[in-house]
Amino acid sequence: MPGRPATSRFDLTPAQLAAVLGDEPAYRARQVWAGIHGGREPEEMTELPAALRSRLATDLAPALQLERESTSDGGDTDKWLWRLADGAAVETVLMRYPDRATVCVSTQAGCAMGCSFCATGQAGFTRHLTTGEIVEQVVRARRSALPRRLSNVVFMGMGEPLANYGSVWASVERLHHDLGLSARHLTVSTVGLVPGIRRLTAEALPVNLAVSLHAANDTLRDELVPINRRYPLAELVATCHDYVAAKGRRLSFEWALIAGVNDRPSDAAELAEIAVPLAAHVNLIPLNPTPGYLVQGPTPAAVRGFRDRLKALGVNATVRRNRGTDIDAACGQLAARAAARP
Repeated sequence: MPGRPATSRFDLTPAQLAAVLGDEPAYRARQVWAGIHGGREPEEMTELPAALRSRLATDLAPALQLERESTSDGGDTDKWLWRLADGAAVETVLMRYPDRATVCVSTQAGCAMGCSFCATGQAGFTRHLTTGEIVEQVVRARRSALPRRLSNVVFMGMGEPLANYGSVWASVERLHHDLGLSARHLTVSTVGLVPGIRRLTAEALPVNLAVSLHAANDTLRDELVPINRRYPLAELVATCHDYVAAKGRRLSFEWALIAGVNDRPSDAAELAEIAVPLAAHVNLIPLNPTPGYLVQGPTPAAVRGFRDRLKALGVNATVRRNRGTDIDAACGQLAARAAARP
């Protein structure tokens, strides 16, 4: 299995990049830094001497090698399966809208959280991604989105972002400072790692927080989201209140609707008791069945009924359209299918 490249371009600091450039004038490092974060390949940086461009094409290798690309929704949804230098596989999803685009990035190869209905969780954990591997997903997606503006980045792909806090927060800062993306358009998702939420609360940049809730009582959440046994709902909800108070940002709850499991009137009532005091927005996501969890999502009529019940209880709730179902666009599905191939 190949090793990691000696110099993966987005894992360099400015000082390390200057060292790679050796005796080149200091402004060359600034030019190259701006160029790669602008999505250009070294050979496209015509402001550099030809010999330097040629050398950088080798010395600044990308971390992500495209293994598979799938397109759906009339070209509006792209999903990429990347192979990393050590053989690990991760996914990125780009969703295009009429005047903008959103990218969903992975933060780990696999995931250790063990959520029963999630394809990534079923695959287990391989390793954390580096800051550069996360940033490169965004840079590549932004280039692919053109001429649309990449307006939003959501850390909701493979992995638990707050379990890889150092790399994730460093990538947030890089996206903000070097790609010019507003913190208010960056969303970090978590299944409920309370210590990580507390760290986010203390950070200067006011990113959005999305909590994958999926159940609003401890008995059911213990089953669906095992980390709840360590950080039960009362502690998680209290930490969410602290985050909202500190940041003044709207909190989101993700709720994967599973037929007969968490789509009952009692589930709506329990969810409303948590969401209304937080003024939280609830994203309802009809379940994408996975090979390891064959329970179906509710019918469209049942989804609408659950949403309407929440609204009647005072919850701001919307249904997220499943994009890319035909290209395995749910987290981890493409990687799992690739791993299953002989």
